[in-house]
Amino acid sequence: MTDTPAGTSPHADVSLRPIGEDDLPVITGYLADPAAVGPFQWFGWPDPHRWKRDWAENGLLGPDGGRLLVTRGAESAGFVAWRKIPSATSFYWNMGILLWPQARGHGLGTQAQRLLVRYLFAHTLTARIEADTDVENHAEQRALEKAGFTREGVLRGSNFRDGQWHDSVVYGILRTDPQPTP
Repeated sequence: MTDTPAGTSPHADVSLRPIGEDDLPVITGYLADPAAVGPFQWFGWPDPHRWKRDWAENGLLGPDGGRLLVTRGAESAGFVAWRKIPSATSFYWNMGILLWPQARGHGLGTQAQRLLVRYLFAHTLTARIEADTDVENHAEQRALEKAGFTREGVLRGSNFRDGQWHDSVVYGILRTDPQPTP
């Protein structure tokens, strides 16, 4: 990761962009490394060809969800993802983020999630975006709160990881909520 020039924010040049085919080896490499994804995102060995198939199908951007690369300057820092959750009469988005180990702890996640919220509200009709994280993932909870999300509750036993069920914290943000500026 490059150093930030003096007097600038460490996330001043964070952006989101479509994932290119040449990004896939880096992403799948990180996803296949339990230490790289971290204890809250390791769910076992992933299908090594899934991302390539999904990219060939729609460039990882479709009507039911998508994935964008998080970059800092020219460097890949991770990715954000969202998926459509149907409701009785419409839908909302559930979103998530995975940053590479060297990108964590610098505010990039908060900024990337703010950018994704702005993108989804600007380009889709949804009124709600939600995110969830493990109850023990305090760093992600802080990042979501800084990104403007409201803690809404705990889903008990909702996530199976490492041989046991874990609770998740649900956060939400509405189109009508004040939006923090990036």
